[in-house]
Amino acid sequence: MEAALHNTFIVNVVGTLAGLCSMVSFVPQIIKICREKKAEGVSLRMFSVTLTAFALWTSYGVLQNSWPIIMSNAVCLGLSSAILVLRLHFGDGAENKQAA
Repeated sequence: MEAALHNTFIVNVVGTLAGLCSMVSFVPQIIKICREKKAEGVSLRMFSVTLTAFALWTSYGVLQNSWPIIMSNAVCLGLSSAILVLRLHFGDGAENKQAA
């Protein structure tokens, strides 16, 4: 019983650390887009696939009853959604290039 609890703890720690790394990886991109007010390097197709993947991973976590998978992928879904919204808001920078 004690070994099973220890194993579950280790699995949850590894899952949480992996999730934190995934979450943190989106923050610099969001900051950069907000500072520069342009998102020309953001691929709409790639982020559409990324959003789908995070939605599916979140669903998988719910089905597996795994809070590290649920929480980390739900947060990543929100962060990648923010990047997609910023990309749609600021466009590809074409307006800025024409004005220059």
